Amino acid sequence: GWCPLSPTGAQTTQLLVEPPWRPAVLWDLVTLTCQGSGTAGATTWYKDGQRWGQQGHHHLSATESGTHTCDSPGTGRSPPVTVSDDPLVLQVPAWALLEGDTMTLRCQC
Repeated sequence: GWCPLSPTGAQTTQLLVEPPWRPAVLWDLVTLTCQGSGTAGATTWYKDGQRWGQQGHHHLSATESGTHTCDSPGTGRSPPVTVSDDPLVLQVPAWALLEGDTMTLRCQC
């Protein structure tokens, strides 16, 4: 995954997705990783704004569609990642791309 810095350069909590495709889809067997300054044992997971999954774990396997975030003490709540269960989706790489770069698209159905 790719972990950008905030505009001020301060560390923030990031939610990394494997495999690194957007949108994330359930049938890709998506693993979410909460990356922040806190200890992995203090991670809090949320789905659609509600506490979700195995609290305290650094990684979470997405088992339901929805909007996922995590909270790491010291750096706070991550930006949201949506996991979809759409039967047909066009996916793009999750990493940063610049104009002129070659890009692979995935059409999944």
